[in-house]
Parts: sequence; C-alpha cells; structure tokens
Amino acid sequence: MIRLFYSLGSCSLASHIALEEAGADYEAVRTNVRAGEQLKPEYLAINPKGRVPALVTEQGVLTENVAILAWIAQTFPQAKLAPTDPWAFAQAQAFNSYLASTVHVAHAHRHRGYRWADEESSFEDMRRKVPQTVGACFQLIEDEFLKGPYVLGEAFSICDGYLFTVADWLEGDGVDPRKFPKVYEHRERIRARPAVGKVLAEEAA
Repeated sequence: MIRLFYSLGSCSLASHIALEEAGADYEAVRTNVRAGEQLKPEYLAINPKGRVPALVTEQGVLTENVAILAWIAQTFPQAKLAPTDPWAFAQAQAFNSYLASTVHVAHAHRHRGYRWADEESSFEDMRRKVPQTVGACFQLIEDEFLKGPYVLGEAFSICDGYLFTVADWLEGDGVDPRKFPKVYEHRERIRARPAVGKVLAEEAA
C-alpha cells in the first residue's frame, strides 16, 4: 500500500489531496513536525531530507510535492489529474515548480528564517517582508497563471490542490486573499470538493 507521510498545515496537503482525488488506496501517516518527529532516525531512514511529504511506494520513496504529484497523476491516469500532451504537462510542472521554488520559499521566510540567517534581527526583517513577497507572487498568479475556473482551464488537475494548499496560508502571511478575486474564488471552489473536504477533515481529526 502507498503511504504518505504528512504534517498539519504543511505543503504535504497537496499530495494528500491528489491521492484522494485519484482514488488511490493509501495510508496517511501524520508526522508531528513541531515535535521534531521528522528529524528522528525512524523518519530520516525514510526521507533523509527531514521534510514532508514523503511517499512510500512499491518502487521506493518519493519526496518533493512536484515529483509526487506527477507520479500520482501518471500512476492513476483514469483520474485525469494532469494533461497527457507533453507541452501541456510541462506547463503544469512549470506552475507547480513555481509554487514550490518561489511561493513556498517566500512563505517560509515567516517562520523558517533560521534556514538563511542566524541573527534574530535578520529573522524579523524576513518576517516583515513576507506580506510583500507573498503578495507579489499571488498577484502574478492572479494576473497570468489562472486560465479558467481551474489553473489549467476547465479541468481540475494536480495544480489545483497545490494552489489551494499555498493559498490557504495567505491570511497567516499577512495577505488579504480578497485582493486576488480569482485566486480567492479558486480556493473556495477547491475547498468545496468532496475529496478535499474529506482530506481536511481527516487532517483536522
């Protein structure tokens, strides 16, 4: 059976949503990041990066949302979670890579400043900057990247659960989501999906 290691409030929600939308037979294993469980030897044996998500499959362990989401979409093609055309799939990967490499990093400066600096004054400077940098990311998404009711147009894809995940951090990052009407409407549209509601309820339990 597939096992997903996730933590509350983290980007692993995107992979959790994709597994549920795909109709996969999987087990979701909660990892308490605040308690440091991701740094214990048992977890590091699964993912030496000490991060979530980690997806255990029959072929081995996958890490990083972008890779996990692509694997889920291609392993469960009947769910139609990603385009099959190479160019369209590359566009989906480009969007998800932007969320991972730029949007998530901007968000992480709010509470992960120790990754880039040592002084408390540096941490505070990073925190002050977060509303601006995160806001700029979502302005770009609002203006350029949302092609329709869903990220890629008319059909739900692996991009949508991922965007929902990071957009749900906006308030905590000091950004008013209603400044971005398309992003806000998209977030609530995805929240209303049965599979998403099931995952959110499971993670909140």
